[in-house]
Amino acid sequence: MKYQVLAGKLSKIEVTSKRTEMTNHLVELFKATPPDHIRDVIGLIRGSPYPDYEDFQYGMAEKMVIKSIANATGLTTNQIVEKMKEKGDLGKAAEEELAIKKQTTLFTKLLDVKYMSETLDKIGRTSGKGSVDTKIKLLAGLLTNASPLEARYIIRTILGQMRLGMADMTIMDALAIAYTDNATNRPIIERAFNISSDLGLIAERLVKEGIESVKDFKVTIRHPIRMMMAQRSGEKEEIFAKLKGTFIAEFKYDGERLQIHKDGETVLIFSRRLEEISEQYPDVCEMVRAQIRANNAIIEGEVVAYNVETGELRPFQELMHRRRKYGIKKTMKAIPVNLFLFDLLYLDNKDFTNKNYPLRRKALEKIVNETEQLRLAVQKEITSEDELEEFFESAVEKGCEGIMAKSIQEESIYQAGARGWLWIKFKRDYKSEVADTIDAVVIGAYVGYGARTGFYGSLLMACYDPIENQFKSVCRMGSGFTDEHLETLQKLLDQYRVSKKPPRVIIKNSTVPDIWIKPTIVLEVQAAELTLSPVHTCALDMIRKGSGLAMRFPRFTGRIRDDKTAEQATSQQEIIDLFKGQLKKIE
Repeated sequence: MKYQVLAGKLSKIEVTSKRTEMTNHLVELFKATPPDHIRDVIGLIRGSPYPDYEDFQYGMAEKMVIKSIANATGLTTNQIVEKMKEKGDLGKAAEEELAIKKQTTLFTKLLDVKYMSETLDKIGRTSGKGSVDTKIKLLAGLLTNASPLEARYIIRTILGQMRLGMADMTIMDALAIAYTDNATNRPIIERAFNISSDLGLIAERLVKEGIESVKDFKVTIRHPIRMMMAQRSGEKEEIFAKLKGTFIAEFKYDGERLQIHKDGETVLIFSRRLEEISEQYPDVCEMVRAQIRANNAIIEGEVVAYNVETGELRPFQELMHRRRKYGIKKTMKAIPVNLFLFDLLYLDNKDFTNKNYPLRRKALEKIVNETEQLRLAVQKEITSEDELEEFFESAVEKGCEGIMAKSIQEESIYQAGARGWLWIKFKRDYKSEVADTIDAVVIGAYVGYGARTGFYGSLLMACYDPIENQFKSVCRMGSGFTDEHLETLQKLLDQYRVSKKPPRVIIKNSTVPDIWIKPTIVLEVQAAELTLSPVHTCALDMIRKGSGLAMRFPRFTGRIRDDKTAEQATSQQEIIDLFKGQLKKIE
């Protein structure tokens, strides 16, 4: 299959924000894709030849990419930089310059998707002495043979800036329609994705063996399962109603959630984003080898920094110093951790995701040798509001964020990749009318003035609407930033600047930012309260016609939620539920 066919479809997808149109373009593409190429096509659409959990990076900084374009076009790097500034996009700069060059070029080798994937793989895997020059030559070779449009997407792939505004859910819709002629088969594909996190593998199985083979997808060790998520509530009455009167309450620790795969002596640790982070926690790996009595298992827990002298748990921000590639042994001594295990998903070749929570917990208890540093999460069966309040206060006193309320009914399976009412977060923040903590996505920035000249003065923040697959504005935040925050966020957000509004971002004209930011970075925000707003689009027209919901007096807590993807940020429905909770308290 020629890459130019794929690039042509990507160009059509890029200019529409309508999910139906995106899906139709993908259906046409998939129907034209040979079975042996479908995995490569999925990878190229998603920007990597490998699933997210593979630690695969192209390792090419913007300067290296510019040199590759210069080599392919005969221009100087300064000329490429000027064109990039003009276009606001290095991909389009390469496209335009190649279009000029191709007018005088008689021969171009047609790129196919197999060759593209193989070359991208070589670029990512090239390392060591001379690797910079090799990477530049490999990319320049692709660009020399690429059409101008192909060049646009080759460059964006390498830089991780596809800018399609398309989620995995849309790809799954298209796979169901293209290969089963029935969109209602999407949940089958989605379940397989949730337990394997490898959309390319699923697509290949679907094309070659049919939908029945996808139904038979099994949990596999070393393939991370997309994590189950919780709803949130600040109302005890709602928790009891949703969980049918009796449930397990569990301490909610202020740490990083981990999914741990033990396969013999090999231990792999995955983050909430399914990134493999084993190197950050060698002490946790050793704990699991020594204290988990199982040949192979997939378990989940929360790793929390603690004070060796007092035994007190330390805040999440301190744990984030572990997120480094070098000096980890020194950091490990400075920031020791406790691991609190709370779920079992797989044990000795048996899938536990389809078993209810009490059975999963009992099986977990049987394989854990508890120590001072590795323990089971504290929990208690709750049957009354007084018991819930007492347990909640105990959790807060121990340094926890609050509690998790978990269903113990027969249907309390592990809902991989889903957010439902089987688990409910009840945090101390939610008990106050004026202290709600929300994880919001940065979608834009405003230029700073005065003391903030040269930095972003404030940020446009959004919640996520999973039904519409959109990010909707919920506040403009300019408080809570230290000088260090401003500098850190400037560098971080500059990586995701885009020249126009991302397709999935929904705002009103009155909130248009000076700079658009691709929805990627999640920040924790504390607000005085939630109010009806005529300028923000979160829950627009859902509470009152013409109004949305906004966070009043939003303040950055200092916590960058790099353990969450944009799609894992606070949802629109959660914002609505929090607002309604405020109204009940006022009444």
